[in-house]
Amino acid sequence: MLLVKQPFSNYTIEFMSNEWIINCGLVLVVIILFLFIGRSLSAQNNKRVTYLMGAILFLSSVVHPILIVLNGQWNMVTDIPLHLCGISCLICCFLPFVKRKQFLFDFVFYSGIIGGIMSVLTPQINAYDGSQLLYIEYYVRHVLILLMPLYMFKNLNIKPSKHSYLKSFLILNILIVIIMPLNFYLGSNYMYLSEPPQVNNPLLIGKWPYYLLWLELFVFVLMAAFYGLSRIKFNVTPKIKCF
Repeated sequence: MLLVKQPFSNYTIEFMSNEWIINCGLVLVVIILFLFIGRSLSAQNNKRVTYLMGAILFLSSVVHPILIVLNGQWNMVTDIPLHLCGISCLICCFLPFVKRKQFLFDFVFYSGIIGGIMSVLTPQINAYDGSQLLYIEYYVRHVLILLMPLYMFKNLNIKPSKHSYLKSFLILNILIVIIMPLNFYLGSNYMYLSEPPQVNNPLLIGKWPYYLLWLELFVFVLMAAFYGLSRIKFNVTPKIKCF
């Protein structure tokens, strides 16, 4: 099998550096601004906002890779959307447009929010060519997969179903079982199952395969925590259900 060699290196942003502080500050402002503005919009306009998010993610997840293929720069080892954020991004592309969205929402509520937070707090831009376009695209993609489920939760009153964290954790492990042998076959590192990312992430403890076991535990705890938070009822939540 012929694999195209990737000429670019990964780019990481040092924790608490000026660049990190500025980027995280901007991300936080954008998320709060969207959620706040959504409070004053009608249900129909809030749905339109999610349509816009989905369209942007579609352009990033589908159209952009097609252009890479046409330019002859596509790499099977790095460019298949099999990272957790890539899978979440594909789901978010179509989530606003499907009627029966509960199953997809349940998974992306955890994978998108947890993956988005980790990607913003410990950013690693894979195969970075130094362009501002790729830099901005990284943040747009990860902010939107974090923002979309939050936006639907807060402004469209779509809630995770009962015990959804257990189902989502099971699905996540099924994906791991599928992707891990594929990594060995291709020599890839999708979902960082072959080796940890190059970022300074406190959730990554030890070397392979021990960091995966710790990561499984941390992800399960985070999923359970987000599920618990989602079950708390606030009087400010609008009584609208949109499917």
